[in-house]
Amino acid sequence: MLSDLSGGMLKPHTSALSLLQRVLDVLIIAFGMMFAAWTRDIPLNSGYLLLVSLAILLFLFFAEIKGVYRSWRTEKLASEISSITAVWFSVVVCLAVLGFAIKSSADYSRVVMVVWGIAVPVAMGVVRLVYRELLRNFRADGRNTRTLAFAGCCNATQKMAAHISEMPWMGLRVLGVFDDRSLDRIVLGGLSLEGDLQNLVDRARAGEIDIVYVTLPMHAKRRIIQLVDELSDTTASVYVVPDLFVFDLFKAKWSTVAGLPVVSVYESPFYGIDGWVKRAEDVVIGSLIMVLIAPFLLLIGLGIKLTSPGPVLFKQRRYGLKGEIVEVWKFRSMSVCDDGATVVQAQKNDARVTRFGAFLRRTSLDELPQFINVLQGQMSIVGPRPHAVAHNEQYRRLIHGYMLRHKVKPGITGWAQINGWRGETDTLDKMQGRVDCDLAYVRNWSLWLDIKIIFMTILKGFVGRNVY
Repeated sequence: MLSDLSGGMLKPHTSALSLLQRVLDVLIIAFGMMFAAWTRDIPLNSGYLLLVSLAILLFLFFAEIKGVYRSWRTEKLASEISSITAVWFSVVVCLAVLGFAIKSSADYSRVVMVVWGIAVPVAMGVVRLVYRELLRNFRADGRNTRTLAFAGCCNATQKMAAHISEMPWMGLRVLGVFDDRSLDRIVLGGLSLEGDLQNLVDRARAGEIDIVYVTLPMHAKRRIIQLVDELSDTTASVYVVPDLFVFDLFKAKWSTVAGLPVVSVYESPFYGIDGWVKRAEDVVIGSLIMVLIAPFLLLIGLGIKLTSPGPVLFKQRRYGLKGEIVEVWKFRSMSVCDDGATVVQAQKNDARVTRFGAFLRRTSLDELPQFINVLQGQMSIVGPRPHAVAHNEQYRRLIHGYMLRHKVKPGITGWAQINGWRGETDTLDKMQGRVDCDLAYVRNWSLWLDIKIIFMTILKGFVGRNVY
């Protein structure tokens, strides 16, 4: 039977494998509840069975929206597990809201709910890990692999080839490039020139090529149409890859409008279910943190009041989502509360910073009141740090793509902060580094990335050498 898997013979059974994954997920949700109830020796009455049924229906519904059962061959395991976790998190939130709405949450053991809530995504992640390891072993032996060729050579060709080489677990074997141009007119970047485009069509017809990525330049419209038409007489899977790298769109996403394909150039990652997940994350984690830090907030407020005259809290105007003005809460750490047309960043030995305020700024404790903004929906726990309005107006003219930071809500912590871009940005290069990290976060957001940033912030993100 294993010999039947060689040469990519798993491909015809993709639908069956997708159905198998759905069945396994349903069983995991059901047996997960059985396991959780067993840990507390609680019988599964009709209420628990109804809860499991609702969870299964919601999970399958959200999973289809999220695309959980699509092919993950070209994506990392972390991305797949992140999607599964996000879907399950949405299910848990929906069930919790429903329980509070009909006042039935008291009918269920909280311990059982917590165990079930944790066990299900863990089990699903383990199943995916085992599945991928099996495929990895098949591919290491030359089974379930695909032969890939590039039609044309441009920036997209080299970047995609490098991307594929970094992920051997995909089982894609790059044959090379086929191009009508001579070697002196193209830059192969380590790839081999296998022949012209007619050679590509001939070898695809002979069954030697499984996948063709058409990476001809965008101006070669007629040649692309002709090539795609000729490849329709083969069994190869054909993908047209527009040279969108000209616009730095390697992470761009495709969608449809009225049935027509469009590519998102500048878009927020928080539409649809991802937006619900992000908001639920902020509400749940933000509420928990507010309960935990409430005593510290009172102590910090008392410390500010006893060490310097002035208010304990103050607001500063910041640009939020879509560039709209939001008022961000902060503990006062200076003798002044600047929020005008010109805001001077704190510098080393800044006379405006109070003695107790210096401690607050070094440890980022002055930012804790911003959890109020999070619960109000104006900020997120994780996102690009909000800058003063005056600084926004200054740097949006100096840094390309600066305002794309505002495609998402500003955050208390972010990818830039855990990578060392905290504190004073006294040079353009420092601000550029911070903005680059912010835009990378916007392009690559996932629930797993947010969790990672939160934990990294706890471990090392509270202090910084450039924070005064």
